[in-house]
Amino acid sequence: MPHEGRHEAREEVLSERAQHLLRVLIESYIRDGQPVGSRTLSRESGLNLSSATIRNVMADLEELGFVTSPHASAGRIPTDKGYRFFVDTLLKVQPLDSAAVIEIQRQLDSNLDSSKSVAAAASQLLSTVTHLAGVVTLPRSEQASLTQIEFLGLSDNRVLAVLVFNDREVQNRIIHLDRYFSPDQLKRASNYLNEQFRGRTLQQVRQEIVRQLNETREHMNQIMLDAISVAQQVFEKQEEEQLEYVIAGETNLMGVAELSSVEKLRRLFEAFNEKRDFLHLLDQSLKAQGVQIFIGHESGYQILDDCSVVTAPYGSEDNIVGVLGVIGPTRMAYERIIPIVDVTAKLLGAALNSRR
Repeated sequence: MPHEGRHEAREEVLSERAQHLLRVLIESYIRDGQPVGSRTLSRESGLNLSSATIRNVMADLEELGFVTSPHASAGRIPTDKGYRFFVDTLLKVQPLDSAAVIEIQRQLDSNLDSSKSVAAAASQLLSTVTHLAGVVTLPRSEQASLTQIEFLGLSDNRVLAVLVFNDREVQNRIIHLDRYFSPDQLKRASNYLNEQFRGRTLQQVRQEIVRQLNETREHMNQIMLDAISVAQQVFEKQEEEQLEYVIAGETNLMGVAELSSVEKLRRLFEAFNEKRDFLHLLDQSLKAQGVQIFIGHESGYQILDDCSVVTAPYGSEDNIVGVLGVIGPTRMAYERIIPIVDVTAKLLGAALNSRR
């Protein structure tokens, strides 16, 4: 399974013994949340090593930046660099058992009424299964076919455009026109556009608008000109379509020791609500292949320095429509979380394809 997002240059070559002790230390810390001392390492490593030898290896790992000593503690904890090496090199991923896969599929298949409901179901599912926060972007509508378009005049030359995709997905957009359009003119414009664009994808609609705009104006009557100028406003906005996401289980993060300061949680929840930075991170995952893991500072956002985000794109091979993931502390059970995210992304893609 690919683990993308390797940000650290690693010229250091760790001996097998050092790698083994690092893995034992990280697994122990993920499980118990306590700094790990040489006595624990000696007991859990299965290696017949003296405490002095273990302390020497730990000192080397600390010097290389893989572990650090918290204040007033004899034990050590992993750094982001230590987790990254663990995830890329030492991790033994546990495949999901078939009962868990069937249950995920059942939950997704029973919530296919709309993009919003399937995204909400998937984020809730991720949260429930992992006991962390689940996040799912709404499927992008690039490949959806336009079924109907209607206009409703508002005040100050503003118009509400109501778009229906695939006979079920409704999107509303408010556009600002450069002049007043009467209800009759808006009705004629929508009739023309429905005739021209019904059954086409957004990409095809945009191409057709550009084609018609480039045609000689003399061949277009006023209704056609009006309709195309209004359509240009509607579908130009769509070009800048931002990802929207549904997040569930943020309150699970309140029980995580590393995030338990009220100030940290407040800033984290604000970041989820503001969405801007977080969307950029998800957008990066949308363009990548397979599971992406952002550990601590690797996300590039200070607010996520104590968090890891595990994501995977979903859709079909030739049409990725969204991304989903899990947000939790850097001290998360990666070997369990990675396959959950991976499998859920694959099943969500399959469920959405079956809707078409």
